[in-house]
Amino acid sequence: MSHIESIASSAVRAAVKVKASVIICFTSSGRAARLLAKYRPTMPVISVVIPQLKTNQLRWTFTGAFQARQSLIVRGLFPMLADPRHPSEYSSATNESILKVALDHGKALGVIKPHDRVVVCQKVGDSSVVKIIELED
Repeated sequence: MSHIESIASSAVRAAVKVKASVIICFTSSGRAARLLAKYRPTMPVISVVIPQLKTNQLRWTFTGAFQARQSLIVRGLFPMLADPRHPSEYSSATNESILKVALDHGKALGVIKPHDRVVVCQKVGDSSVVKIIELED
């Protein structure tokens, strides 16, 4: 089992154990979100696709829209594209603002309610982190 797959497995087990209402996954390629969906969690997975800036020596483009569209065919995934105007090197403050946008998106979808627990799967530096958040209101 690869490192990313063991993180996905642990995130799903933690979400089931704490009775989380949703799993939020930060990803750039969509692979982590697909691995989360592989373990068939009972709750939806919001896949936040982080765009990456690419160049071919003539023009600059953001990738991420294709990965978010491809996630639409996976059972239980609700993809959303993060704001590409943020810097490509995401800091912890930017991660917190993107998490707030993802939580608001989940509330708009009707899958997150006040006092729910949310499991967040993300990379911080070179480490992968699984966080459990309890919402206040």
